Order: sequence, then structure tokens, then C-alpha cells
Amino acid sequence: MKITVIGGGAMATACAVLLAEHEGQDVSLWARNPQHAADMTQNRENRRLLPDVTIPDEIEITSDLERAVHDADFLVIAIPTKYLREALTPMAATLNSNRPVVSVVKGLENDTFMRPSEIIADVLGHRAIVALGGPSHAEEIARRLPASVVAASGDIVLARQVQEMFNTDRFRVYTNPDIIGVELAGALKNVIAIAAGTCDGLGYGDNAKSALMTRGLVEMTRFGKKLGAEEKTFAGLAGMGDLITTCSSPYGRNRKVGERLGKGETLQEILDSMDAVAEGVSTTRSVFELGEKKDIEMPITHQVYQVLFEGKSPAEATNSLMIRPPKRE
Repeated sequence: MKITVIGGGAMATACAVLLAEHEGQDVSLWARNPQHAADMTQNRENRRLLPDVTIPDEIEITSDLERAVHDADFLVIAIPTKYLREALTPMAATLNSNRPVVSVVKGLENDTFMRPSEIIADVLGHRAIVALGGPSHAEEIARRLPASVVAASGDIVLARQVQEMFNTDRFRVYTNPDIIGVELAGALKNVIAIAAGTCDGLGYGDNAKSALMTRGLVEMTRFGKKLGAEEKTFAGLAGMGDLITTCSSPYGRNRKVGERLGKGETLQEILDSMDAVAEGVSTTRSVFELGEKKDIEMPITHQVYQVLFEGKSPAEATNSLMIRPPKRE
């Protein structure tokens, strides 16, 4: 089986390294930037985004799109949501409709509010898609630290095939039929992680952060149910599991954005200094606007949106949440 991973970032690299553990899986890694692809080929390492992780020699690294995808049995897509449509468009003419896709993308597209699987289908045409979600930092996966995720698809046979592709003695994969819930959970947890990071930056302590994560999970679940997801998905790996990791890990880019906001930096200063993409920033806009459109109560998201895009201070946002009218849990 030939598997091509689309993307040049940390998660794409980690997925390629993971998939190459299986005998019989021929893995390629496509990076759009030729210089980046050449550097990874020469040094067998993604020095900029996943340093100190060796990329096995058997993984072909290329910036030649046609070479990468023309005979692949599976595509694994690991490109930030804001760049996904642009990156996929050149592939549309190359791929036949029965080429299945695994998405590890976590976000919601601005303006269209499409989930990653919907963007993929919109650009590449209708095809079988599996969403992989759960607590899965690339830095840990690539170093073979134990992790568990879910492979979500309405096609349970395909989900089981992807489960087998990714499953190792250090990477445990469950199946889940709720692709809507898994993708929404993956997007929403990044918004809450920005808020959790702000708690860290302001020095508010464990009680505040725990409360925020708990109420954030309620908010995620409320939003997901309104859009057709299953409530129980948000209590699983893709929901609570990924939320815990993203809000607490030093690797969490979205948590780091919030922490730096809490310490007084501007959003533009933070984004200008980052190599990787913090998905939660653009996703906050989508979640806020869609929540308003669907009349979904999203108090934490509302405050994150105001901090990111309307100049509200993190301290003022905290106060707005704390003085809301008392209510039943």
C-alpha cells in the first residue's frame, strides 16, 4: 500500500514516521516548498518544525505533486485549515474519485464554516474520508510516546482500515462513526485552549483553568449537538481527551497564544513570531460567527473573539465571564 502524506509541518512529518513503522506501507511525504523538501531529504529531519526526530530513509520526500499523489492508495492530509483549499486545488485534476483521504486537520474554514472533510470533498470531489482526532501532539507521536486517537467515518469499514494503517504498539486507534463530532471537537478545543492559555498568562491558577476547561467542554458539546454531532463524542478522546492535552501541554500552540496574550503581547506580535500555525485564531472567528448565526450560547468563545479581534483585554474578558448571572450547571 502506498500512502502519501500531504504537508510539510510537524504533524505531517510525525504521521509519515508513524505510518512507516508498518511493513508493507510505502510512505511518501509531500511538502509544497521545494527548499524545505530538499532540506528534509538531505538531513532526514524536519529541522524547523520537528527537530531531533529522524525521518527514516525509506520515506520519500518530494515537492513534486504529481509524483507524490499519482499512484497513492491513500492520502493523509495535514495542512492548516486556512491553507487547505488553496493547497488542494492543484490536486483536483490529478486524483480519481476513489482515492480515499485521511484528514488530521483541525479547524473550521472562515466564511464557509466548512469542516476539513467538507473542504476536501468540495475541492477534490466526493470521496471516502476519515477524520483522525484526539490528543496527539506531533512532538510526542514522532518520539513513540504512547497515545490514543479515533478514526471517524460514516463508512465503518474504511475507518477500520485506517485504524489498522495507523495502529502500533505505541499508537492506539479506536473507531467512531461520528465524523461531524470528531471534526467539530478538534476545531472547538483550540478556541478553548486560547482561553486556557490566557488563564496561565494572567496567573489565575488551577481552579480558574479547571473551571474554564469544564465549561468549555459544555460549550463545545452544545455547539456540536446543534450541528448534528453526537453528545458522547465530546466526552471521548476527540473531545475531552484532546481538550485536556491542548489546554495543558507546553507544545500547544493555541495555549501559547493565549498565554502570551495574558502577559500583554498583541496578537500580531505573537503571530509574527510563530513558525507554525495556531489554528484556534482563525477558527475562533468561524465558531463565533456560526454560533451567532445559529443562536448558540457560546460565552467563552465570545470573549476569546473579543480579545483576539476587538481589542478587549484578557482581564476584562475574565470579568465578563465571572459576572454573568448565576445559573444551574
